[in-house]
Order: sequence, then structure tokens, then C-alpha cells
Amino acid sequence: MTVEVIVLAAGKGTRMSSNRPKVLQDLAGRPLLEHVITTLGTLETSRVHVVYGHGAEQILALSENWPGINWVCQAQQLGTGHAVLQALPAVADSAQILVVYGDVPLIRSQTLKAVMQAAGREHLAVLTCELSDPTGYGRILRNPDGRVTGIVEEKDASPAQQAISEINTGFLAAPAARLKEWLNVVDNNNSQGEYYLTDIVSHAVAAGIEVVTCSASDRDEIRGVNTQGELARLERVYQLRQAERFMNNGLSLRDPARFDVRGTLVFAADCSIDVNVVIAGSVTFGERVSIGANCFLRDCTLGDGVTVNANSVLEGATVGAGCSIGPFARLRPGTELAEKARVGNFVELKAARLGHGSKANHLAYVGDADVGNHVNIGAGVITCNYDGANKHKTVIGDDAFIGSNSQLVAPVEIGAGATIGAGSTISRNAEKGKLTLTRSKQVTFENWQRPKKKGPLT
Repeated sequence: MTVEVIVLAAGKGTRMSSNRPKVLQDLAGRPLLEHVITTLGTLETSRVHVVYGHGAEQILALSENWPGINWVCQAQQLGTGHAVLQALPAVADSAQILVVYGDVPLIRSQTLKAVMQAAGREHLAVLTCELSDPTGYGRILRNPDGRVTGIVEEKDASPAQQAISEINTGFLAAPAARLKEWLNVVDNNNSQGEYYLTDIVSHAVAAGIEVVTCSASDRDEIRGVNTQGELARLERVYQLRQAERFMNNGLSLRDPARFDVRGTLVFAADCSIDVNVVIAGSVTFGERVSIGANCFLRDCTLGDGVTVNANSVLEGATVGAGCSIGPFARLRPGTELAEKARVGNFVELKAARLGHGSKANHLAYVGDADVGNHVNIGAGVITCNYDGANKHKTVIGDDAFIGSNSQLVAPVEIGAGATIGAGSTISRNAEKGKLTLTRSKQVTFENWQRPKKKGPLT
């Protein structure tokens, strides 16, 4: 039996107070919908159908990221039952249908597998959960024998029914042919004037089809997102789950509650991360990598023994083994540090290569540059790479020494072993092994008086 999945993703999310549709709200650097689709990718399904509505252009703009999905438009949002109906013509009658929600990002694959297995070829399976406070959810109705007889939405429930603690999560599985029959007779005679998917339960019971339930023991995995506050709470749940998984695999985290991964992190043995660190994109650590507090890393590769000190930002950088970075350093895209290079406080590198053992320890900007091995870049050094229209390259040979507060006006080459005197503005190539400097004659003025502050104006 094949399984086809219908993802309900047409809601506007009015309470989010956002121009983005609800399913495109960001959780850990990815849209809610992407989390759901990623989970579905771990299941043995033949096809996925996504029912969209609000924010259609924004959703379809991302559709190329998920090839093979059937995108179904619900032009009018008339309820969950109506949404499923839009996708049913494309579903084979012989298939099992699994219905999931695009705004419930933490649902687990094992939970969905349990629902599918419970439904089998003949049953309607509903995922339920016991809540101490079931406010806002539909309630599961059972007869004295414990058999499910229906689901009542909270707004339509009597006081006695509202006291029921077993709630409907919305996730269900059923034979496609049966689901088509039931939905074709569902009406909108309710307080919302909508076609409820949950009404199929009473139709299944009337047809003599057993309604079975699976229980979700993890309350968080069935949480939907309706407000920014709910989104923030799920973000913390997700991040803590990741942190626990990383720590179980050997990563040392100073405080798992103050650690965010908004992408992927691959690490080797004996790596440690201090508080308030954010990992984005794709980041890889070698062995013994240490990340200080308040750092941000995006799309970086760090070799063995790298130390990133506090308050540093690394984006699109490749860092060789044994390098030291920061504190308060910034490595921009295209930066490459060879082994044992050092980048100190308030140093910024952009599209620059720093050779083996080279160092820029303080207050420097090195952009669009190729720096050789064992080069010393003094405090206040700037590679002047932009002429107002185009970027130009600076090349610095091995063992060169660039004195403090120097400006290298690109395009320019500094020869191997050359020394640039402090305070120089270098606009022509500097010969290897020689001292090059530009410096005005120092003048002292006799009998000079420092201006005195005048009194207040009258």
C-alpha cells in the first residue's frame, strides 16, 4: 500500500502580525513548512501534496527547493475538510492518506509512522494527546466502552465535553477511498461555518469503520504556531533538543539553554562552546575547537585546535589548524587563514588569505588581499582596496613586516621580507628585503602657544 501525504498550509496566521504566511515563519533559520517537509522525507511515502492559500506567491517562490511536491491552491479558506478536498483528486484511491500540518514543525517521524501503522488498510487513525489544560483544542468523544464516537471542536462543545482532557491534534491517517466518501458528505453546520476535517470521524463510525487512536506523549511535538510568543517557545524547545543531541555526541556546551544552531553543525572530538553562540548555515569543526562567548559563525570550516575568542563574527571563512581569532574579530566571506595564523581584537578580514603563522593582532582591515607566510601586520594597518568604483588586490610576500598605522593603496605588492615603516602610505610596489616608508619631516615650532579657550559669548 502506498502512502500519500497532504500537508495543510493555507492559513494566514493573523495573530502573527506578519506579512509572511504562517508556514513561512522562521524556526531555527528555516521556515516552519521546511521542518515538516524534512520530517516527511524520512517516511516511505509516494507523494506529498501541499495545500496553500494565503501568501501563495511567497510559498510558490520556495517550491523549487522541494521538487516532486504537488502544490494545491485553496483559493477560499473554508476549513480543514475543504482544504483536504482540494488535494484529493490527485490522490490514488488505493493509497493511504496521512494528513499533517505545515505549522507544527516538531512532529516526529516515529509518531507519524505509528499513526500510519495504526490506520493500516481499513481504519481511521487519529493522533491524540492528554492535556491538563485542553483549551483551544477539539475533544475526543468516546462511548462507555472507550470507542471513539466523534470529535467536537471547543466552540461547539458542551461544558461536559469541554472538561474532557483528551484532545485531537489534527494528525490522522485513513484509506483514500474512504476519506473521499466521508468528506463529500461533510457539511458546515457549525459555529465557524467551516467544513471540519474532524467530522469524518462520526461518518466513519456510522459506516462501521473502527476509529483507532495513537497518543502523543511529547506535548511539544504537536504544538502549532499561532503567535510570535508560541514561535519563540518552540524555538527554545527545538534548540534544547539539538543541544542535547550534540552533547550526547560529545560536544561540550557551557549552557545548552544559551546556544542556537540555525543550520547544521558537524564537529570532531573535544570541541567546546561558551554561552550565547549562534551557528548558522553549514559549520564544521575539527578536533579541539574552542568557541568563546557571544560569537556568530555562518558557513565556516574550522580546523583542529582553532580558538575563536569572545564576541567574534565569522562568515564564509576557512580557518586552518591552530589559528587564534579575536576577541572582537570579524572574518567576512572569502577569508582563508592558513595554519597558526592569528587575527586579534578589532581586526576585519574580507576576501583575504592570511598565510601560515601570519598575524594581524590589533585594529586592522585587510580586504581583497593575499598575505604570505609569517607576515606581521601592525595595529591600524589598512589595505585600501576600493577606489570608489572597483576593488583592487594587495599582495604581501612572505616574512614582510607592515608597520603600524600604514595604508597600502591597492593594487600594490609588498615584496618578501620587505619592511613598511610605521605611518606610511604605500601606493607603489615595495621591493623585497628593503625598508620602504613615506614620512614627512618632523618639525618643532619654537615659542608656539596652544590656543586658550575663550570665555562665553555675550
